[in-house]
Amino acid sequence: MVSSEELDQYSSPVRLERPATGGAVGRLDDGRVVFVRHGLPGELVRVAITESTSKFSRGDAVEVLEASPDRVVPPCRYAQPGGCGGCDLQDASPAGQISWKTSLVAEHLRRIAGVEYEFSVTQPASDPQGSRTRLRCAVDDDGKLALRVARSHDLIALDACWISNRTFAPAFAASWHGAEEVELRAIGDGEPFAVVRRLTPRGTMHELCSLRGEPLEPSTHSRVDVRGHVFTIGPRSFWQSHRDAPTLLLDTVLELAGARVDDHVTDLFSGVGLFSVPLAKVVGPRGRVTAVESSPYAVRDARLNAEGLRNIKVREWSVTPRSVNDAVAKGDVVVLDPPRGGLAKGVAETLVRRRPRRLVYVSCDAATFARDLKILLSGGFALGELRVFDLFPMTEHVELVASLDIGT
Repeated sequence: MVSSEELDQYSSPVRLERPATGGAVGRLDDGRVVFVRHGLPGELVRVAITESTSKFSRGDAVEVLEASPDRVVPPCRYAQPGGCGGCDLQDASPAGQISWKTSLVAEHLRRIAGVEYEFSVTQPASDPQGSRTRLRCAVDDDGKLALRVARSHDLIALDACWISNRTFAPAFAASWHGAEEVELRAIGDGEPFAVVRRLTPRGTMHELCSLRGEPLEPSTHSRVDVRGHVFTIGPRSFWQSHRDAPTLLLDTVLELAGARVDDHVTDLFSGVGLFSVPLAKVVGPRGRVTAVESSPYAVRDARLNAEGLRNIKVREWSVTPRSVNDAVAKGDVVVLDPPRGGLAKGVAETLVRRRPRRLVYVSCDAATFARDLKILLSGGFALGELRVFDLFPMTEHVELVASLDIGT
């Protein structure tokens, strides 16, 4: 890996062929594959090589000799070779970004899961600019908020972030000396704030601060109304980063789950209860919901959000084969929303053995989704519907929601 100041090893012109995870694919003069950030399929570019192995290289397109019709000027000045590694598709038009994401998802489904499926990528109605409600930043030696260069520990200090909530502006002007990491949050109602992580002789400490760095009460939290369900989200609990994601995902999960009034629903990786609390209201007193979550912070919030609902139990468990075996029974409905790494070893196989009537799988990574899907399909589940949402604009990432039914 080389630093941004050393991006001076230019290749001969490279024709970029197709999108891939980590950049458009081309070939160098020696035949090796190269993954090129800031380049688009069809373009002829010169590449600054940033990383090489015996099998492939990575690099940045530093000169565009023949441009794609989808090429645009990036709206953020940090989206450039050697710059911020966050928004990797700012060079592409909205149509170009959708084409890229569609191609990647289809390739993962075909290559990993052996599935051909017709789908479209749905874009939220709101403007991508300012759509991100959470932003995790490093802090440089000058106390400035910073993000990292792609695939590097090098930091780029920022005075703004185009994709993040506009109320974060004071945080970029403030000094954060002594902090290792600062997460900015503008979730739901109330003033935005920062969760500051510091390393001390006693270990890691988290503080709550205003966006100017002033201490806040430890009881500070966020409150969000999603389709009439009011959720409390503590500063250490996960919440979807795109402003429209909670509503879009909740609507889709409720529709695809098709839960009935006497169902048992298990919500794996349940977080603060975004899906389990509304599902408890759907199944009513004749049904029940078991929410499984490993984070003690999210479990605390979920129990608060479920107050008054006698048909929901929140379990502070990790999602493992054992916990799935304990929580899921034949004929159940299961909702699962794992982290980017997908399901732990043995969990998909356990779901196959427990034979729930329906699975609704929410995923933020098409590759790990396809890996788990292959196991579920081979165990007798059938893919019903697949919805794909562009909830990570200006990046190659998407959110997927799929329904799977067990065969007879």
